[in-house]
Amino acid sequence: MRRSRQKLPLEDCLEILKRGSHGILALNGEIFPYAVPLSFVLDESGSKIYFHCALEGFKLDLIRQNSHASFCVVDCDEVIEEKFTTKYRSVICFGKIRFADDSEKHLGLELLGKKYSPSVDEKSLDAEIDRGFDRCLVPIFEIENLTGKQAIEFLKE
Repeated sequence: MRRSRQKLPLEDCLEILKRGSHGILALNGEIFPYAVPLSFVLDESGSKIYFHCALEGFKLDLIRQNSHASFCVVDCDEVIEEKFTTKYRSVICFGKIRFADDSEKHLGLELLGKKYSPSVDEKSLDAEIDRGFDRCLVPIFEIENLTGKQAIEFLKE
């Protein structure tokens, strides 16, 4: 990172990944890179990111061709018009994607459900997971490296 003063500590990066509502998954496309916004959840260890998706599609085709990927979450993005800049925080993860087996799939769907529907009771969540279990896949992004950066404006506060 060119501006090392702006590098975020690991703990801050993980907090951004925990609270982020969506991120951008970037894959190696056949001709062009392919980037797609996704809902996600970080596991408790901070080493895996779970997604869910349909059983087939372009994203899955690309993952099967090349499992290397990056994932970006923007935590803050405030335009400061008069200074011609933005006040931002973001994290980029690098790693590989694999597909969950049934037990990991259930865990991933449970974690996603608890993140995005925290007020839904466990019985209702389990019923929803059971209803859609056979109609989805759960890709797991295994983080090999991550880096976070913040705008210089945060350091001036």
